[in-house]
Amino acid sequence: MKKIILSIIFAMFFSSAFAGSCPMISKNIDAKIEEAQKLRDAGIQAHSDGDHAKSEELLNKALELFKS
Repeated sequence: MKKIILSIIFAMFFSSAFAGSCPMISKNIDAKIEEAQKLRDAGIQAHSDGDHAKSEELLNKALELFKS
């Protein structure tokens, strides 16, 4: 019985310890989305200006943000 109670207490403690990292993860995602959006906008602008090599470079950089 003691083992079950200890197991429950440990599970509750460790799950609450990891719950505190959610805001940090969320901020990291938001930062990547913001950076990717800037690169996307610059890539689309380069495409509109006729600089297709620069456009591909910028858009590929935006994609790489989500692979890491």
